[in-house]
Amino acid sequence: MNTKSSATGSWLPVALMVLAAAILASHPAPAFARKSVKEKPYALIFGTVYGPDNRSVYGVKVKIRPAAGKKAKWELTSDHRGEFAQRVPAGEADYVVWADVKTRKGTPPPEAKVHIQNDEREDVGLHLTE
Repeated sequence: MNTKSSATGSWLPVALMVLAAAILASHPAPAFARKSVKEKPYALIFGTVYGPDNRSVYGVKVKIRPAAGKKAKWELTSDHRGEFAQRVPAGEADYVVWADVKTRKGTPPPEAKVHIQNDEREDVGLHLTE
């Protein structure tokens, strides 16, 4: 027959958990577990590519360049929802976004101008012609 009462044995696990929680709360995380690298602020250019039927288009190559530049700095591909997203440096800047598709002679590919003010998200839509 067990001479210990059941009430005295049930408080021990609870007391140990309270003690462990108090110890963990009073000590900060070790240095290797802390995030030491601060993420730089950024702006986001988010867009959707639409076809001639106004439905989103998958697999279209999208290029982005600073307005003052001549060459594309970023190249993306639209996803299954026709969407793309690119982080750009925060701060005031202008960008040109265009779809890299073949068009009829004399018609430029669809493009959009984007103005970024600071660390914000700017949405753009690119509409392809037939």
